[in-house]
Amino acid sequence: MPRFTVTIGNHRAQLETTGSPSSKSPAGGSGGPTAGATAAPGSGASNAGSAEPRTPTAGPQNKQLQNVKGEHPSKAFLQSRSISLVDMYIDNSEPSENVGQIHFSLEYDFQNSTLILRIIQGKDLPAKDLSGTSDPYVRVTLLPDKKHRLETKIKRRTLNPRWNETFYFEGFPIQKLQSRVLHLHVFDYDRFSRDDSIGEMFLPLCQVDLSEKPSFWKALKPPAKDKCGELLCSLCYHPSNSILTLTLLKARNLKAKDINGKSDPYVKVWLQFGDKRIEKRKTPIFKCTLNPVFNEVFSFNVPWEKIRECSLDVMVMDFDNIGRNELIGRIQLAGKNGSGASETKHWQDMITKPRQTIVQWHRLKPE
Repeated sequence: MPRFTVTIGNHRAQLETTGSPSSKSPAGGSGGPTAGATAAPGSGASNAGSAEPRTPTAGPQNKQLQNVKGEHPSKAFLQSRSISLVDMYIDNSEPSENVGQIHFSLEYDFQNSTLILRIIQGKDLPAKDLSGTSDPYVRVTLLPDKKHRLETKIKRRTLNPRWNETFYFEGFPIQKLQSRVLHLHVFDYDRFSRDDSIGEMFLPLCQVDLSEKPSFWKALKPPAKDKCGELLCSLCYHPSNSILTLTLLKARNLKAKDINGKSDPYVKVWLQFGDKRIEKRKTPIFKCTLNPVFNEVFSFNVPWEKIRECSLDVMVMDFDNIGRNELIGRIQLAGKNGSGASETKHWQDMITKPRQTIVQWHRLKPE
């Protein structure tokens, strides 16, 4: 039966586990998960959910130390980066809303091939409860492994929690960590319903010098489950010949629609006057990518007197050989009824700056 070590204060205990999922207990002042799931060799994380309150922690910092067994240790340094993994998980755009920050530090024990993560505190989290507070905890994952995860204790009725908990990921050679992305996901615990996602943070370990024992304050971003990706495009209007030009440059972090974790994206564009569709254009299909580079230029004949009444419905689609093509996300570029403030401003900038090419990123909407 698999085992992993949980160290609480100065006490260490070996726990036998079954690997079955468990849930957090609402009981207790600080509440929260305890160790209780399988740690697969080399997986990098183990579910630390609980069905019972944790044993009270000794020591002034109230630390919970969790060790996860891995493969044979090594002291080699990072020498390369896993670009595909970074591209899959990392969104470099600014957060669309403020959902707080998280403070944590990293350290690497070269002698024992162990990654040490300390989750210190959160700051300015949004209120999720009617009381104007939240009951936050942090879920820890080393991507791409999503099956095994760890969790901090729940901190009750606070928007500025102090966790001060330490997690040990044992048996991870430094080379192996270069292909991992640290995922910290803050949740609000709810006793009677599903826990609410507050925000998350991704950090590619290939970009971290672990020998420096770095400490981070990272802004949390709204949960990615509702994100469809972003589209970079440009608009230009020439009043002299009544030509409206849309250039589709590229997309990033598109939502995966296929079982291989990718999509086969293409873009479909409709020129509309009111609710009436006038003209359609399409890009080629780009296979197995979430970050396609389109570089497609579409020109439409639109008289100056009609430019404020028309719109462009831009849909990023996933091609499917067998079933129906699926919508990944869309935007509506228009002067009056754009799909958001960004889209409306882009259109207005095009009108106020004729003959200039206006380039802008847009966050895709699910519908």
